[in-house]
Amino acid sequence: MEQIQIENLHFAYPLCADEALCGVDLTVHAGEYVALCGESGCGKTTLLRHLKNALTPAGKRVGTVRFCGTPITELDARTEAEKIGFVQQDPENAVVTDKVYHELAFGLESLGLGQSEMRLRVAEMASYFGIESWFESSTDTLSGGQLQLLNLASVMAMHPDVLLLDEPTSQLDPVAASDFLATIDRIHRELGLTVILTEHRLEDVLPCADRVVVLHRGRVAADCAPREIGAALSGELAFLRGSMPSAMRIYAGVGSSLPCPLTVCEGKRWLSDTICVSEPVRRELPDDKSDGVPAVRMREVFFTYEKQSPDVLRGLTMDVPQGKVFALLGGNGAGKSTALKAAAGLLKPYRGKVELLGRDVKKIPQKELYRQFAAVLPQQVRTLFTEKTVRLELETIDRDQADAIAERLHLTAFLDKHPYDVSGGEQQRVALGKVLLTKPKLLFLDEPTKGMDSAFKESFGKLLRELCASGATVFMVSHDVEFCARVADRCAMLFDGVLAADAPTVPFFSNNTFYTTAANRIARHVFPDAITDEDVIALCRENRI
Repeated sequence: MEQIQIENLHFAYPLCADEALCGVDLTVHAGEYVALCGESGCGKTTLLRHLKNALTPAGKRVGTVRFCGTPITELDARTEAEKIGFVQQDPENAVVTDKVYHELAFGLESLGLGQSEMRLRVAEMASYFGIESWFESSTDTLSGGQLQLLNLASVMAMHPDVLLLDEPTSQLDPVAASDFLATIDRIHRELGLTVILTEHRLEDVLPCADRVVVLHRGRVAADCAPREIGAALSGELAFLRGSMPSAMRIYAGVGSSLPCPLTVCEGKRWLSDTICVSEPVRRELPDDKSDGVPAVRMREVFFTYEKQSPDVLRGLTMDVPQGKVFALLGGNGAGKSTALKAAAGLLKPYRGKVELLGRDVKKIPQKELYRQFAAVLPQQVRTLFTEKTVRLELETIDRDQADAIAERLHLTAFLDKHPYDVSGGEQQRVALGKVLLTKPKLLFLDEPTKGMDSAFKESFGKLLRELCASGATVFMVSHDVEFCARVADRCAMLFDGVLAADAPTVPFFSNNTFYTTAANRIARHVFPDAITDEDVIALCRENRI
């Protein structure tokens, strides 16, 4: 049964000459799991929002979108609310009530369901999603993973036929992201729901998906089974290689007559059949000696947001070496963003000491701290936007260098757009441009790769390395383990407000089981120190049969 039909859909945002969607034709059958992928700004979110009237963006639309044969513009509000569920990218923005049980019941109350049916649905969702232990909690106390699970449970309480998800794991740590996507797969398998999901990180998505639809510059560039994508990564879909699972990327980089692997398990078997190694190959690792005063020095730092609340940081002691990229990882709610804000002087610990380049942060005047010393890219980048166009956002910081940074960050094509009218990944780059134009000695980045496509991540990594080579220091909080493995000089893991690990990047990831890269999981039985796809590909070429 054809559940969603999109025919010759064109769409342009107001005052934009270029179309965001250019003649999209797509049919989704009931019960299919479709992964929608592509570069930042290719039209993924725009297309997804055209499948729900309440979220359709303003602009000029030509073409038809049908739900079960009915033009979506003709659906009544109740049918749309019940039958088409939408889980947004930012879990905090989707929560509208103060308590977990209120959130679960909110949509049902809007539909006017009776008390007995509401209680039954709320109880069922709380049980199915494992929410019982925090059922009566305040929503502002939940971690990112819990918030996103609550959003999903609230949508599922409406009993939808179609589930739309817009990069739902972009703000989740690797373990929480895997758990969330496993829940989506379980819903799809057990309930037969139609799932359409946009993602940049496809490691846990493609093995579950029935189809992959690739958008490129507003057009459908490919529509096929997941495994078929692997054969095209060296050809017309090369631009998508960085978004694919590591097993597929390694396969494309090495080349093989064997079938393309899709999962870590398949990748391990393929690797064993492809190379001949009598014993694990060890690499000679670079010396990690850091001379001089640490760029950031934290000693016995304690912090809490409220006097009666538990400490978020509990005696945190940490050094960030000068001229390096330092990455802080950990689960949602571990205190990573709090640690970064405390290090940057945005939060004041009630005990302990923070030094920046040897100076007590409390004694650095605010004007000097944020104009000549440090710059912070927050997790919610929209808080930095104050102007009507991207061009003005950059020019308010440095008019002379605005064009140069725009070109470097691939912003030139939409300099005259409002910063709210570009994609999430593009907004991240606009905010990054404003921050970089201040020419900071210390750059604090909170989830900087959120929403970025793989192509720009590569450019962004090179930019960070260049900044460090020129003497700057980067302190980055991130859930993106693949990016950290490629770019960071040193990584640390925060757990329950204290450091659980702190090591150079290669030993950090090669010693972890879950907080490591898929490439390392695939290859550690033969190449224990290989932590990136490039590492594995190079070693494979050296050790081919």
